[in-house]
Amino acid sequence: MSVKHQAIVGTVAIEKKTALKTSLLRHIRKEWKLYSFLIIPLIYFIIFKYVPMLGNVIAFRKYRGGTNLFGTEWVGLQYFRMFMKDPTFWRAFRNNLSLSVLYLIVRFPLTLIFALLLNELRRVRLKKFVQTVSYLPHFISMVIIAGMTKELLSMTGPINTLLAHLGMAKITFISLPEWFPTIYVASGIWQGLGWGTILYLAAMTGINTDLYEAARVDGANRLRLAWHVTIPGILPTIMTLLILDIGGIMGSNFEKILLLYNPLTYQSADVISTYVYRMGITGGNFSFATAVGLFEGVIGLILVTTANYISKKTTKSSLW
Repeated sequence: MSVKHQAIVGTVAIEKKTALKTSLLRHIRKEWKLYSFLIIPLIYFIIFKYVPMLGNVIAFRKYRGGTNLFGTEWVGLQYFRMFMKDPTFWRAFRNNLSLSVLYLIVRFPLTLIFALLLNELRRVRLKKFVQTVSYLPHFISMVIIAGMTKELLSMTGPINTLLAHLGMAKITFISLPEWFPTIYVASGIWQGLGWGTILYLAAMTGINTDLYEAARVDGANRLRLAWHVTIPGILPTIMTLLILDIGGIMGSNFEKILLLYNPLTYQSADVISTYVYRMGITGGNFSFATAVGLFEGVIGLILVTTANYISKKTTKSSLW
């Protein structure tokens, strides 16, 4: 490529970039009222999401409450080495992965299947009723959810009462480590199943109805319509939600676990977020807890980036 040709290509690229910038500025000036709605969310994210990230520096410094906000002494990777040698941290790490992966494996396909079933309902009133009933648990406070779960599983609760009537021994569900994963997943499914279908149902409304008509002409039944038309039509939405879920594997539901677990179930219920809470808020080891939290965030970033890359290569759908 000659120097003259390179100069022409560079000039064209600059002109395109300038034109795009001018077009964006013109659009913002024209629709400034709509863009003004972004101000409050931007302020919220800056104040509560980005500014607190500066506090991650105390993971590398010795911090004591009441002293310098960013610590008094640089200690490097000392706190990272400390939690890497702590067997309690690795127990929490394993529990975090096992609970999150189990919940993802069960919830993700169930949500998709439930959305497909809702989409097949033709009676509008019945469909709205089922949607309303399935959405309601999402709006119940987590404290109430945990309280209801404990009452249902208590020794005098309905489940143990039913077991007693059937001639079976009562089970102390809340105190047994082996039952915690089941309780965690089941309560999560009940609370979030209906709410998780909203994006799927919205994506299904955008599928071209002519595709369904053509498939029916070819003799496709409802199952084949869902498999060959509906699922391919919402595949970008499926992959986007899957990427986000994989990125959140390290972030288990802290509130629910904190409300449901106890020292007897630490073996299977203690996760990184509750470990950080005990070490930081309860124990006062803020630098140590920050180091653990930073490690968790880095792992989550790696997971979401990897999932996005794989999705982009295999299905051509990705977040970026």
